[in-house]
Amino acid sequence: MNPGVIPISNLQLALGLVFVLFAGISSLAHRLGLEKDLAIGTVRTVAQLFLMGYALTLIFDLVHPLFVVAIYAAMIFFAAWTVKGRVEEKKVPYFFPTLGAMMASYLTVTVFITAVVVSAEPWWLPRYFIPLGGMVVGNSMNAIAICLERLFSQLSEKRDQVEAMLCLGADYREASAGIFAEAIRAGMIPSINSMMGVGVVFIPGMMTGQILAGADPLDAIRYQIVVMLMLVGSTALGSLLVAWLVRRRCFGNAMDLLVGRKEKRGK
Repeated sequence: MNPGVIPISNLQLALGLVFVLFAGISSLAHRLGLEKDLAIGTVRTVAQLFLMGYALTLIFDLVHPLFVVAIYAAMIFFAAWTVKGRVEEKKVPYFFPTLGAMMASYLTVTVFITAVVVSAEPWWLPRYFIPLGGMVVGNSMNAIAICLERLFSQLSEKRDQVEAMLCLGADYREASAGIFAEAIRAGMIPSINSMMGVGVVFIPGMMTGQILAGADPLDAIRYQIVVMLMLVGSTALGSLLVAWLVRRRCFGNAMDLLVGRKEKRGK
């Protein structure tokens, strides 16, 4: 028997504000200064999610793959822009390589999952393509940011070592091989850690949502396994591509390292 979804009324939804109210009172009592952020965050959460809900009802009615892929591409663009805001590096033009790496890796993984693994018919069916693709973007975006941050920080910290190898005749690949590998590893670790704890430490959101919607737990588990595996694949492919594309831009035409270079001040 499928019990279906238990609806939540607006009054019941408002009761959830009790937890935010408790957090706000705690902030006031201990002078944490978080009341304004809590209020803004709550309003934005409610407004953004309701807008997303109404938008999805329109998106799910789309009947052409170009529209679906265009929406997904827009999601990836804003994810890349978010990464740009989180990674502080001014000397290396990394935005467009990052966007290209994210587009290539995320589209590849999402199309494979929907067309081959889930076997949605058609493969761009919005009800599957957009939610699954959204999970790829949301989770892998963090991996890309971590990968880039590690690449830039390690090149800056080990600048002397890298330049010494360049002076001895090494090319940029040889001089930064260890840093390159460490950056990719840093990007992949969060998704691997999630695989270690899933089902024991926590129940993932997609599986929880399907169970609450009345799906058979074993079917929900199969979907969740697919999601976990696709996230590992997308973080690995995305981290590898972005590190490969951006690393070359960290070096000038004369093989001089741009990251960590101190600006010359005029007299």
